[in-house]
Amino acid sequence: MDLFHDEPPGSHGYGVAIICLFLRLVFCGVSLRAVPRVLRVFVEALGLPLRVPHWTTGRLWLMRLGHASLIEPLPKTDDWAWLIDHSVQIGQEKCLAILGIRLPDLPKPGDCLTHQDMKVIALLPGKSWSSEDVKQALEQASQRTGAPRVIVDDHGGDVRSGVALFQQRHRRTVEIYDIKHKAACLLKHRLEGEPRWQEFQRQIGQTRCAVQQTEMAFLVPPSPKPKARFMNLQPLLAWAEEVLALLLYIPEQLRKWVGPERLQEKCGWVSGLREAIAEWSEWQAVVNISVEFVNRQGIFRGVAKQLRQALPRQFKYPSSQKLAQELVEFVRRQARRVKPGERLPGSTEVLESCFGKMKVLEKQQSRGGFTGLVVAFGAIVCQITTTVVKTAMLQSSTRMVWKWCKDHLGTTLFGKRQIAFAKSATKTG
Repeated sequence: MDLFHDEPPGSHGYGVAIICLFLRLVFCGVSLRAVPRVLRVFVEALGLPLRVPHWTTGRLWLMRLGHASLIEPLPKTDDWAWLIDHSVQIGQEKCLAILGIRLPDLPKPGDCLTHQDMKVIALLPGKSWSSEDVKQALEQASQRTGAPRVIVDDHGGDVRSGVALFQQRHRRTVEIYDIKHKAACLLKHRLEGEPRWQEFQRQIGQTRCAVQQTEMAFLVPPSPKPKARFMNLQPLLAWAEEVLALLLYIPEQLRKWVGPERLQEKCGWVSGLREAIAEWSEWQAVVNISVEFVNRQGIFRGVAKQLRQALPRQFKYPSSQKLAQELVEFVRRQARRVKPGERLPGSTEVLESCFGKMKVLEKQQSRGGFTGLVVAFGAIVCQITTTVVKTAMLQSSTRMVWKWCKDHLGTTLFGKRQIAFAKSATKTG
C-alpha cells in the first residue's frame, strides 16, 4: 500500500491506499469520528505529506463499499445457500438481510463460515413484514442468484411462513432450521416454567442491585439480555460457578476487599442452587458442543451419528442425556433434506455476527433506528484490498448511494427526530 504514489479512483479526491487505511481502522474497532484523529497523530508525528479525510468522507466510503456489494453481479446457479434473518432496532423497523455462498465454496469440514466467505444477496429495510412480504423479497433476491438450493433461518414466524410460500414455487429449495435457535428453544422449554430458574433470575437481579455500588462491585452478575435470553445463558452460569468456588475458598489477596461473612451475606444464596446450576451448566455444555459441531461440519447424511460421537458418552443428569438425544434427533431430521454426498450449512451464526459488527459500526446510531449507514452492511463481508476498494469506488457513486437510501429508507427515525426538535434547537438561551 503506497500512500505517496496513490492514484485516486476516477475523479475521487483521495487515493485508494488512504481509503483502504481508513476502512481498515474502522474495522479494527476505531470509531468513524476517531479515525481522522488517529491518522492526524501519525501524519504529524512522522511528518507525512498526507491530507487527512473528514470522518463524514470515510462514512461515505463505507456506504459506497457496502452499496457496491449490493449491485455486484453474481452468477445465477442452482447451488446457492442463503442465510436469512431480520435485524430489529427500535420503532417499527426491521431489516431483512440475506447472505449467500455457493455450496462448492463452503469451507472444508471443521472450519466455520467467515464474513469474507459470504456475499450480500439482499438488504431490505421495512416497517412491517408479513409472510407475503418475505416471499416477495425472496423472489426479488432470486433474480440475482437464481432460486437457492437451501435457505437457513431461525424459524421466526414471518420468515418461516414466507420461506414456505417461496418453496411452493421453488420445490427444489429446502429449508434448514438454525441449530443455535433450536437449542435455545429446547432450553427455554426446560427453564421457563422451572421454579428454581425463576428463583435464580430473581436473586440475580437483587444481587446486581445490592453489590454494584459497594466494595463488591467486581462480583456484579452479568446483565441479562433483553432478547434471545436463552441463547445467552453461558455468562450467567459461568458467574454462578465462579461464585460457588469463591464461597468454598476466598484467595488471600481477595480477603483484603471482601471477607467470608460479607460474601455469604450477598452471594450465599447461590449455594442453595448449587445442584440446579450444575445441571443447567451440563445442559449448556451439550448445547455448546452441538452448536459448535454443526457450525463447523454443516448438515449432511450421517451428521447425527458424528454428533453423537462428539457428545459425552455419559452424563451426570438424565435430563442432559435427554437434551443430547433431542439435539441428535433434530440434526438427523435436518439431514433427511440433504442429498447423498451433499453438505449444507446448518447455522446462521455468521449472519448474526455481521449484525453484531454492524451495530458496533453504528455505535449510538443503532439505538435510534436505521440510518443511511445501514447500506454499509455489505462492507462487512468485503476484503479491504486496493483492488476491491478501487472497483467499489468506480462502481458505486455517491448519487447511487443516496438514491438507495431514499428508495429504501425514506425519512429515517433520526431524520424525523431532527424535524420534530428543529424549532427548539434554534432557540437562543
